[in-house]
Amino acid sequence: MNDATPRPEAAEPVPEPADAVAPRDAHEPAGAAPLGVERQPTGHPGIDAHLARLAEVDDLPADGHLEVYEDVHRGLRAELTSLDAHPAPRPHENRS
Repeated sequence: MNDATPRPEAAEPVPEPADAVAPRDAHEPAGAAPLGVERQPTGHPGIDAHLARLAEVDDLPADGHLEVYEDVHRGLRAELTSLDAHPAPRPHENRS
């Protein structure tokens, strides 16, 4: 940097507005707040039941979301896996 270049003066601190929210403790979880995500029915009762469970996070603090998300994810994976399962043969079917 050239000595002839003027250095900026230290900026004066900007006062916070009167309605500013005080910073929260970094370790304190956020409170419950609706996410506002609209869930559309799929027409598959098992899938819809798992997706409806996502509404529970609207009433939970942020640190409670993970448990619901993981449970819904497990349920959806189980539903998808069940679609790949081969149906058991019926008693009157001849598979020879």
